Amino acid sequence: MTEIIPGLQGDLPTGQNGVPFVAGKTRVAACAKHFVGDGGTLRGMNANNTVVNTNGLLGIHMPAYYDAINKGVATIMVSYSSLNGLKMHANKKLLTGFLKNKLKFKGIVISDYLGVDQITTPLHANYSHSIYAGITAGLDMIMGSSNLTELIDELTSQVKRNLIPMSRIDDAVTRILRVKFTMGLFENPMADNSLANQLGSKEHRELAREAVRKSLVLLKNGENADTPLLPLPKKTNKILVTGTHSDNLGYQCGGWTITWQGLKGNNLTIGTTILAAVNNTVDPTTKIVYNQNPDTNFVKSGEFDYAIVVIGETPYAEGDGDNANLTIAEPGPSTIVNVCGSVKCVVVVVSGRPVVMEPYISNIDALVAAWLPGTEGQGVADVLFGDYGFTGKLARTWFKTVDQLPMNVGDPSYDPLYPFGFGLVIKPK
Repeated sequence: MTEIIPGLQGDLPTGQNGVPFVAGKTRVAACAKHFVGDGGTLRGMNANNTVVNTNGLLGIHMPAYYDAINKGVATIMVSYSSLNGLKMHANKKLLTGFLKNKLKFKGIVISDYLGVDQITTPLHANYSHSIYAGITAGLDMIMGSSNLTELIDELTSQVKRNLIPMSRIDDAVTRILRVKFTMGLFENPMADNSLANQLGSKEHRELAREAVRKSLVLLKNGENADTPLLPLPKKTNKILVTGTHSDNLGYQCGGWTITWQGLKGNNLTIGTTILAAVNNTVDPTTKIVYNQNPDTNFVKSGEFDYAIVVIGETPYAEGDGDNANLTIAEPGPSTIVNVCGSVKCVVVVVSGRPVVMEPYISNIDALVAAWLPGTEGQGVADVLFGDYGFTGKLARTWFKTVDQLPMNVGDPSYDPLYPFGFGLVIKPK
């Protein structure tokens, strides 16, 4: 994932490893986050506690930061989570001792939003302590405060009383100026508005569509290799498109799109829903029937050649995504039962993670993990109908039941629904 850094910042000049670098005003400063261990929290809960020994910390959670620093990342954001019970925003040993002194990171260490306030429970309970703990731990820049005036006054007071040494302030200011200088912000403080017309350009949407095609993972295609359902025929009599996620750009995009928790519906931005993509792709003589949640009688009497069922999770971000069940939102399961019991069906799952698919697998002819395809639903149809092949592989284990979690490759009882790295390959038609 650290390969995105030169994409954002520009290629690092030879011999400049480890120093923040931004190549001109058409580039942006990258941020590696969240330091460190936020992917290993107990029960996978947002901002929870990560319990890990030194070998696990350095071997599992830290390697991406070694790469990021070598590639000149300008900023690193600290995690809300705790490490072995200590809030990362107050972890001087790792922020200063390891990140700054041992790894020689020269960029800005920035808090997460209200991260200093969250050092205490409840939030902002002992703010003077939180400011002291966060700044002395090594934070250079604070993002957000419950009370900005209080933050500035209290921080100034602690420096004047020699509680926080001026050398700590000098370190923060040096790092912030270093990044601003390398970005050229003093020469060009304002954004270049002429770049705005590139946002959502055709070229960028085509690239996003390609990313969708390559990220789809085919998990099932017929009961065996002799009876595949995919690729679907474009020219046929009548097909059914169904499911809560088949005509919903907001659901395709997920959280952190337009708003923090995401939106539902098709009024949030320009894009192509999966239903629209199917309409764009099939032969003009093929009749498409759209019914979001049909009953069994509708399906049985419809004389459909096949059905495309698009279901999944509704949008979420951060703690709102904490979910002990990891089930598909209703009426998704009902739609699978009603449709796939009566007609050949491909189920496309739109989700930010693996979700419970049992006991529905036996009724499903073909199963595709589409993750969150964003605005470019056409990329899904590109692959369903065989204009492009399926090449994607699972980047994480797909469990059978949540009782198995956490489950990782190498566990003695590793018994997934689909293993890490799995993905059926189909060549284009």
